[in-house]
Amino acid sequence: MIKITYLGAGSAFAPVLSKDIFQIPGLEEGELCLVDIDPERLRLSKKATEIVNDKLKTKWKIVASTDRREVMSDSDFLINTIEVNGVNTVRFDYEIPLKYGVDQCIGDTIGPGGIMKALRTVPPWLEILKDAEELCPDAYVLNYTNPMSIMMLATFRASKMKAVGLCHSVQGTSKNLAEYLEVPYEELQWRCAGINHMAWFTELTHKGKDMYPVLKKKARENKELYERDPVKFEILFHFGYFVTESSGHMSEYVPYFRKRPELIDKYCREGYLGGRGFYAKNWPKWRKNLDEKRKRIIAGEEEPDLRKSVEYASQIIEGIVFNRCNVIHGNVLNTGLIPNLPQNEVVEVACLIDRNGIHPTYFGELPPQLAALNRSNMAVYDMTVRAIMNRSYEMAEQALMLDPLTSAVCSLEEIRKMFAELYEAEKAYIPKLE
Repeated sequence: MIKITYLGAGSAFAPVLSKDIFQIPGLEEGELCLVDIDPERLRLSKKATEIVNDKLKTKWKIVASTDRREVMSDSDFLINTIEVNGVNTVRFDYEIPLKYGVDQCIGDTIGPGGIMKALRTVPPWLEILKDAEELCPDAYVLNYTNPMSIMMLATFRASKMKAVGLCHSVQGTSKNLAEYLEVPYEELQWRCAGINHMAWFTELTHKGKDMYPVLKKKARENKELYERDPVKFEILFHFGYFVTESSGHMSEYVPYFRKRPELIDKYCREGYLGGRGFYAKNWPKWRKNLDEKRKRIIAGEEEPDLRKSVEYASQIIEGIVFNRCNVIHGNVLNTGLIPNLPQNEVVEVACLIDRNGIHPTYFGELPPQLAALNRSNMAVYDMTVRAIMNRSYEMAEQALMLDPLTSAVCSLEEIRKMFAELYEAEKAYIPKLE
């Protein structure tokens, strides 16, 4: 019987990934162990998951525990969506950098917010991986928690577990591109690689025709289309290629769009299009809304959504368990896969899935301008992981000094002061740095 342990079962990902797993053809039963340190959110997640199990007429055994070691033994797959004190700290992650002129939209991947999230999240994650090496050393680790590249880089440097980082930005963006180009998704041909949230569609064709001239023309002439992704269309105009993830995320990864208020006004829009403090202002509300939604489902006042999602977890499980060949885009170690990005760091490339596991595929060199943008982010990821693994305060400061947006706004002395304030505000949630 297949056993899956789900870490961070109170998250919004839990109902999505669970229903996908329950609908894998031929896998109508197994054991799903839900783990969360919040007993009430775990209770809600378990009851809601049981309802989905019943409605899909599958026979999965659903187990819940606040102690991961109680249920991890002999797991075939570990799915990770933990969040470490995010609701308690997201206000600090946004408001302290804002005092220094760094106005973030999301702040969970890079920049001040992403680095602080990594300092909170990676240490307990490494403890989880140690438990996995002891209790289920043959399991596949599927990580969804951000900051993705930092989480995976720490994983590969500290653990022997078989692991891959999963996101939905490649799937989502490729579907967006089909909509923007007004062609059937199944007919759009593309290749995509880079780093998480900054992977590039280096080829984009429809029935043999290069669609990039079409996309650029449409975006320049159609204001309504441009407004659906302003930052990413600007990147397309100036660097020649379309990038994954949202305009809001992308606006934080480069120095061009958020270093002055008037630039935010010009290029960014509300919500995922670049809204100021979007996550900080909404995260607690989203968390509360998710709990309320689960309560309504449990009470029979709302039907759960049983449609399969675009997430990769179930495709990986299906491919490995049944030897059904699938292709996903995963975050893996760069072992020559993209030669002009740093080796032995984390890249996002197409991976083949079969009974023998997850097989990253060679992509080749990225256009040099795109590789340069990726490297600017990868330098921050590398230094952040070094800071965590060495418990070095100075390296953490230097990671922030390397951040493209922060360094475009602040002097070195200002960055030191900003980091000192962030560390003081959040030190209760971070292992002590020396």
